Amino acid sequence: MLQTTKRPDSPVSIIGAGIAGAWQALLFAQAGHPVTLHERGDATMADSTSHWAGGMLAPYCEAEVAEPIISRLGQRSLDIWRRELPDTPFNGSLVVAHPRERNDFERFARMTEDHRRLDAAALAELEPSLEGRFRDALFFPNEGHVEPRRVLPKLHERIIAAGGTIKFGSDVSAKELDGIVIDCRGLGARDEQKELRGVKGEMILIETNEVQLARPVRLIHPRWPLYVIPREDNLFMLGATSIEAEDTGVSVRSALELLGAAYTVHPAFGEARIVEFGSGLRPAFPDNLPRIGIRGGQISVNGLYRHGFLIAPALAELTLQYVQRGQIDNEVMQCL
Repeated sequence: MLQTTKRPDSPVSIIGAGIAGAWQALLFAQAGHPVTLHERGDATMADSTSHWAGGMLAPYCEAEVAEPIISRLGQRSLDIWRRELPDTPFNGSLVVAHPRERNDFERFARMTEDHRRLDAAALAELEPSLEGRFRDALFFPNEGHVEPRRVLPKLHERIIAAGGTIKFGSDVSAKELDGIVIDCRGLGARDEQKELRGVKGEMILIETNEVQLARPVRLIHPRWPLYVIPREDNLFMLGATSIEAEDTGVSVRSALELLGAAYTVHPAFGEARIVEFGSGLRPAFPDNLPRIGIRGGQISVNGLYRHGFLIAPALAELTLQYVQRGQIDNEVMQCL
């Protein structure tokens, strides 16, 4: 097992500058550790899973399908997001449904908490673009969202400001590095973690100035929920499918489902301009739960599945607490 240390100046090497690695690097650098973050790609992170993520910080909504540990880690992460990036939008999130999905809507309400029900008038006051579209909604006021392609560079800047070093184009292995090594490679770690699989999440980016939303809107769907997530510059992300496949790209069926569902949220989306199709492979273990693994002088943080932006800050905090104080979280940590 890794020997923990209370020395605040122990060097730490982190492999992978996506959302998991970035949060590890930031918290360790802020704690006084000399941190080097290695990323085999370039600074655009265009080949990373994080590049295609939705960026929803929604632990209360996720409780409908996720294990309690995701809610616990996610709620803790909200506090860390607020602390470290106070400009993060915490405008809440909305869940809506058409009449034919009424039973599923009521089930969602029963399975989740920390929400309040809005009637049509209250929904229109909160989101004027949705006036007359739905008879009611669930409002989760404490949830937030980030734009991954904008927030990841901000995290990288914060790492450097805290004294850390980032090396892009650095394709290294843990065996090449000394000291504490934290492996955050995602699917790239299957050379050591054979259980990992990729779960494809597809997204479509559209542009329109005819709809304004201040928060994500989740539409109850017979097969998967549609997320409409507002971005800057009149952009909206539509997602997200969750498909047990490791190919890339967006299928015609998924595109039809996502675009058709978006049109039912607001007809103006039918006139929107399609900017981009894309997909990312989320790293997942068989139980779809995250894992901090300990093996000798190496720590691995992986299996964030579809909750990367939601739980990465809390996982980084747990790793730091383990290294500095030997604190163990039995739900997340295990010896490999």
